[in-house]
Amino acid sequence: MEEVEIPEYFLCPISLQIMKDPVTTVTGITYDRENIETWLLMAEENTFTCPVTKQILSRDTALLTPNHMLGKFIRSWTICNAEKGIEQIPSPKYPLNKSHVIRLIREVKNRYLYLKALRKIVTMISENEENRKCLDEGGAIKAMVLFILRSFKEGELIMGIEEALRIFHLVWRPTHENKQLVKENHDLIEAILWILKSREMCNNNNNHQVVTSIKTQAMLVLKDVISVSSTNLLSSLTPEFFQQMLNTLRKNNVKYVSQQATKAALHVLIDTCPRGRNRLKMIELGAVFELIELELSNNEKRVSELVFSLLSHLCSLADGRAELLKHAAGIAIVSKKILRISPATDESAIQILGLIGKFSATKEVLMEMLSVGGVTKLCMVIQANCEASLRKKALEILRAHNNVWSNSPCVQIYFLTRYPDQ
Repeated sequence: MEEVEIPEYFLCPISLQIMKDPVTTVTGITYDRENIETWLLMAEENTFTCPVTKQILSRDTALLTPNHMLGKFIRSWTICNAEKGIEQIPSPKYPLNKSHVIRLIREVKNRYLYLKALRKIVTMISENEENRKCLDEGGAIKAMVLFILRSFKEGELIMGIEEALRIFHLVWRPTHENKQLVKENHDLIEAILWILKSREMCNNNNNHQVVTSIKTQAMLVLKDVISVSSTNLLSSLTPEFFQQMLNTLRKNNVKYVSQQATKAALHVLIDTCPRGRNRLKMIELGAVFELIELELSNNEKRVSELVFSLLSHLCSLADGRAELLKHAAGIAIVSKKILRISPATDESAIQILGLIGKFSATKEVLMEMLSVGGVTKLCMVIQANCEASLRKKALEILRAHNNVWSNSPCVQIYFLTRYPDQ
């Protein structure tokens, strides 16, 4: 390979390598952006100096001025010398600025330019974190909310709805301004439900991946919104809302439902549980049955943790416990997952067995706990390296029903007397 002489002013004074993104400091010296930013980041407080001149610099990287002319010379030179083994340098991607964001958001509102603008925003978000922050500060969340509502009010899924939902979720931060925008926004909730149940999307779009992606993004946006919604909004959620969440969890809807959407739906249900009569609404719509069925076919740790967390909420009500006991695999699946998934799952599962043991402990129920391995698992918890609080809870359940379980070979007497002080 022919040796090529590299112009000295193409080299970064720090790395002595060809600059990919030359920037000039206030001292007039040009460096590669990555190298000078790292230099400033690593410098100790009050010692931010120019590596060449030793003059004081600001740590604010915004004061680094892109040297566009030198960058063009370098890129042209690398192209001309590519055959000699010189690596070509692509044009650098610069962070968004406020004026650029304002222009893009203005284009989103334009019926002729919006699709191109949305796709450009999605690309820019993927480039760096600074672009996300700039879009958030520039009002991207509000623009996406207005776009989603426009589609809802016009009664058709506008092209670009997937991009708008994706932008919302990727840019979303629970700032005061964003919370104020969505916490009482009933129309936005209605719009997202409309997207999730849109038959038009499923009937007119043969690309299952596109439909799944739209539904997934809609669920992720709903999760973001519900996480900051007011008590008033959460208390006013309709049975239709909860029915749609349960539809997302149903196994027969797996064609259009991703694991991301499933987890988002579980988060939504957990976040809405403490408000008003929401737990009762879920139970009446068959939530306990759907959760057990979901867990029977599930093999992902995080989904199990969310399922059991929600079940423990629902089993705090008598109707919820009755529904769990009514399912043939109810107690069995709760017992089976103890000590097999995670400490969070163990805590929820033992909470469920504790509620059943305290409020629903008929002889038939207690014998079922014994026959499906629930009692054995409680004994194992006492011996396992679990949190002291879990071991104590398991011991309390065993002691409470010692008269029913004491003759079983799986319950040794020392399990019930090993911790006399607890």
